[in-house]
Amino acid sequence: MVPNPAKKPAYQHVEKARWAVHLAETASDAALLAAHSPQPGTSVVLTNEMINTINADVHAAQAALDVALAEHQAIPARLPLSQVNPGQQVLDTETKLIHHAIRIAAFNTAQFLARAILTGTGYTRAADEAHTLIRTALAGSGDIIPDPATNTLHIRLDPLSAPRHTAAIDELCQALNDTHTVYPGTGLTLRYSTKSHR
Repeated sequence: MVPNPAKKPAYQHVEKARWAVHLAETASDAALLAAHSPQPGTSVVLTNEMINTINADVHAAQAALDVALAEHQAIPARLPLSQVNPGQQVLDTETKLIHHAIRIAAFNTAQFLARAILTGTGYTRAADEAHTLIRTALAGSGDIIPDPATNTLHIRLDPLSAPRHTAAIDELCQALNDTHTVYPGTGLTLRYSTKSHR
Protein backbone atom coordinates (compact mmCIF):
# COMPACT_ATOMS: atom_id res chain seq x y z
CA MET A 1 0.00 0.00 0.00
CA VAL A 2 1.33 3.44 -0.99
CA PRO A 3 -0.03 7.01 -0.66
CA ASN A 4 -2.81 7.82 -3.12
CA PRO A 5 -1.61 10.67 -5.39
CA ALA A 6 -5.24 11.79 -5.92
CA LYS A 7 -5.55 12.72 -2.25
CA LYS A 8 -3.38 15.84 -2.45
CA PRO A 9 -5.20 17.65 -5.29
CA ALA A 10 -8.52 16.80 -3.62
CA TYR A 11 -7.30 18.41 -0.39
CA GLN A 12 -6.14 21.49 -2.34
CA HIS A 13 -9.66 21.71 -3.78
CA VAL A 14 -11.02 21.65 -0.21
CA GLU A 15 -8.68 24.46 0.80
CA LYS A 16 -9.78 26.57 -2.18
CA ALA A 17 -13.42 25.96 -1.23
CA ARG A 18 -12.69 27.01 2.36
CA TRP A 19 -11.09 30.21 1.11
CA ALA A 20 -14.12 30.88 -1.12
CA VAL A 21 -16.37 30.52 1.95
CA HIS A 22 -14.19 32.97 3.86
CA LEU A 23 -14.38 35.55 1.05
CA ALA A 24 -18.13 35.12 0.71
CA GLU A 25 -18.64 35.52 4.47
CA THR A 26 -16.50 38.67 4.49
CA ALA A 27 -18.51 40.19 1.63
CA SER A 28 -21.79 39.15 3.27
CA ASP A 29 -20.82 40.71 6.60
CA ALA A 30 -19.93 43.97 4.85
CA ALA A 31 -23.24 43.97 2.97
CA LEU A 32 -25.24 43.27 6.14
CA LEU A 33 -23.42 46.04 7.99
CA ALA A 34 -24.20 48.48 5.18
CA ALA A 35 -27.86 47.40 5.19
CA HIS A 36 -28.12 47.86 8.96
CA SER A 37 -26.49 51.32 8.77
CA PRO A 38 -28.70 53.55 6.59
CA GLN A 39 -27.91 57.19 5.97
CA PRO A 40 -28.89 59.56 8.82
CA GLY A 41 -32.56 60.51 8.63
CA THR A 42 -33.49 57.38 6.67
CA SER A 43 -34.75 53.99 7.73
CA VAL A 44 -34.50 50.57 6.11
CA VAL A 45 -36.66 47.52 6.72
CA LEU A 46 -34.70 44.30 6.16
CA THR A 47 -36.82 41.46 4.90
CA ASN A 48 -35.96 37.78 4.91
CA GLU A 49 -35.71 37.93 1.14
CA MET A 50 -33.11 40.72 1.32
CA ILE A 51 -31.07 38.81 3.92
CA ASN A 52 -31.27 35.63 1.84
CA THR A 53 -30.03 37.56 -1.18
CA ILE A 54 -27.07 38.94 0.80
CA ASN A 55 -26.22 35.46 2.12
CA ALA A 56 -26.76 33.64 -1.19
CA ASP A 57 -23.05 33.55 -2.07
CA VAL A 58 -22.20 32.22 1.42
CA HIS A 59 -24.72 29.39 1.07
CA ALA A 60 -23.38 28.52 -2.41
CA ALA A 61 -19.76 28.55 -1.22
CA GLN A 62 -20.64 26.42 1.81
CA ALA A 63 -22.43 23.91 -0.42
CA ALA A 64 -19.34 23.73 -2.68
CA LEU A 65 -17.17 23.18 0.39
CA ASP A 66 -19.42 20.35 1.59
CA VAL A 67 -19.13 18.68 -1.83
CA ALA A 68 -15.32 19.09 -1.84
CA LEU A 69 -15.06 17.62 1.68
CA ALA A 70 -17.23 14.65 0.73
CA GLU A 71 -15.15 14.00 -2.39
CA HIS A 72 -11.91 14.25 -0.38
CA GLN A 73 -13.18 11.85 2.29
CA ALA A 74 -14.33 9.38 -0.37
CA ILE A 75 -10.81 9.09 -1.83
CA PRO A 76 -8.82 6.35 -0.06
CA ALA A 77 -5.61 7.59 1.52
CA ARG A 78 -3.59 4.57 0.34
CA LEU A 79 -3.81 2.26 -2.65
CA PRO A 80 -1.99 -0.87 -3.81
CA LEU A 81 1.22 -0.01 -5.65
CA SER A 82 -0.07 -1.87 -8.72
CA GLN A 83 -2.86 0.70 -9.09
CA VAL A 84 -0.71 3.79 -8.54
CA ASN A 85 2.25 2.71 -10.71
CA PRO A 86 1.45 -0.40 -12.76
CA GLY A 87 4.53 -2.51 -13.31
CA GLN A 88 6.46 -1.23 -10.32
CA GLN A 89 7.45 -3.59 -7.56
CA VAL A 90 8.37 -3.16 -3.94
CA LEU A 91 12.02 -4.08 -3.53
CA ASP A 92 12.99 -7.00 -1.35
CA THR A 93 14.65 -6.03 1.90
CA GLU A 94 18.06 -7.26 0.75
CA THR A 95 17.82 -5.39 -2.56
CA LYS A 96 16.72 -2.23 -0.79
CA LEU A 97 19.65 -2.46 1.61
CA ILE A 98 22.07 -2.80 -1.31
CA HIS A 99 20.53 0.26 -2.97
CA HIS A 100 20.84 2.21 0.27
CA ALA A 101 24.47 1.12 0.68
CA ILE A 102 25.30 2.27 -2.87
CA ARG A 103 23.58 5.62 -2.32
CA ILE A 104 25.40 6.15 0.99
CA ALA A 105 28.73 5.24 -0.60
CA ALA A 106 28.10 7.63 -3.50
CA PHE A 107 27.11 10.41 -1.09
CA ASN A 108 30.21 9.86 1.07
CA THR A 109 32.43 9.86 -2.03
CA ALA A 110 30.96 13.15 -3.24
CA GLN A 111 31.41 14.65 0.23
CA PHE A 112 35.05 13.52 0.38
CA LEU A 113 35.82 14.92 -3.08
CA ALA A 114 34.12 18.24 -2.29
CA ARG A 115 36.17 18.49 0.89
CA ALA A 116 39.31 17.74 -1.12
CA ILE A 117 38.43 20.55 -3.54
CA LEU A 118 38.05 22.87 -0.57
CA THR A 119 41.27 21.90 1.20
CA GLY A 120 43.57 20.61 -1.53
CA THR A 121 43.12 23.00 -4.43
CA GLY A 122 43.44 26.71 -5.06
CA TYR A 123 39.86 27.02 -6.36
CA THR A 124 38.72 30.40 -5.00
CA ARG A 125 35.00 29.60 -5.12
CA ALA A 126 35.38 26.22 -3.41
CA ALA A 127 33.41 27.23 -0.31
CA ASP A 128 30.33 27.95 -2.42
CA GLU A 129 30.72 25.70 -5.46
CA ALA A 130 32.67 22.60 -4.41
CA HIS A 131 29.65 20.27 -4.23
CA THR A 132 28.21 21.55 -7.52
CA LEU A 133 31.60 21.21 -9.18
CA ILE A 134 31.97 17.59 -8.02
CA ARG A 135 28.46 16.69 -9.19
CA THR A 136 29.22 18.18 -12.59
CA ALA A 137 32.55 16.34 -12.85
CA LEU A 138 31.04 13.00 -11.81
CA ALA A 139 28.28 13.38 -14.38
CA GLY A 140 30.80 14.16 -17.12
CA SER A 141 32.45 11.83 -19.60
CA GLY A 142 36.00 10.65 -20.13
CA ASP A 143 38.25 7.76 -21.13
CA ILE A 144 39.55 4.75 -19.22
CA ILE A 145 42.83 3.45 -20.63
CA PRO A 146 44.56 0.45 -19.03
CA ASP A 147 48.33 0.31 -19.41
CA PRO A 148 49.54 -3.15 -18.35
CA ALA A 149 53.15 -2.22 -19.21
CA THR A 150 53.24 0.27 -16.32
CA ASN A 151 50.52 -1.38 -14.19
CA THR A 152 48.47 1.81 -14.50
CA LEU A 153 44.81 2.53 -15.21
CA HIS A 154 44.49 5.99 -16.72
CA ILE A 155 41.22 7.89 -16.19
CA ARG A 156 41.14 10.97 -18.44
CA LEU A 157 38.22 13.30 -17.77
CA ASP A 158 36.78 15.52 -20.48
CA PRO A 159 37.15 19.25 -19.75
CA LEU A 160 34.30 21.06 -18.04
CA SER A 161 32.49 24.07 -19.46
CA ALA A 162 34.72 26.65 -17.74
CA PRO A 163 38.54 26.46 -17.78
CA ARG A 164 38.71 27.41 -14.08
CA HIS A 165 36.49 24.42 -13.26
CA THR A 166 38.72 22.13 -15.31
CA ALA A 167 41.79 23.54 -13.55
CA ALA A 168 40.25 22.81 -10.13
CA ILE A 169 39.40 19.23 -11.14
CA ASP A 170 42.93 18.81 -12.51
CA GLU A 171 44.34 19.85 -9.11
CA LEU A 172 42.01 17.32 -7.49
CA CYS A 173 43.30 14.65 -9.88
CA GLN A 174 46.88 15.35 -8.81
CA ALA A 175 45.88 15.04 -5.16
CA LEU A 176 44.17 11.71 -5.86
CA ASN A 177 47.23 10.47 -7.77
CA ASP A 178 49.35 11.11 -4.68
CA THR A 179 47.34 8.44 -2.83
CA HIS A 180 48.63 5.73 -5.26
CA THR A 181 45.31 3.91 -5.06
CA VAL A 182 45.14 0.48 -6.71
CA TYR A 183 41.97 -0.47 -8.56
CA PRO A 184 40.29 -3.24 -6.52
CA GLY A 185 40.84 -6.75 -7.85
CA THR A 186 43.77 -5.71 -10.06
CA GLY A 187 47.34 -4.57 -9.72
CA LEU A 188 46.68 -1.37 -11.68
CA THR A 189 47.35 1.97 -10.00
CA LEU A 190 44.76 4.64 -10.72
CA ARG A 191 46.05 7.76 -12.48
CA TYR A 192 43.64 10.65 -12.97
CA SER A 193 44.00 13.55 -15.40
CA THR A 194 41.90 16.03 -17.36
CA LYS A 195 41.95 16.71 -21.07
CA SER A 196 42.89 20.19 -22.18
CA HIS A 197 40.38 22.62 -23.69
CA ARG A 198 40.58 22.70 -27.46
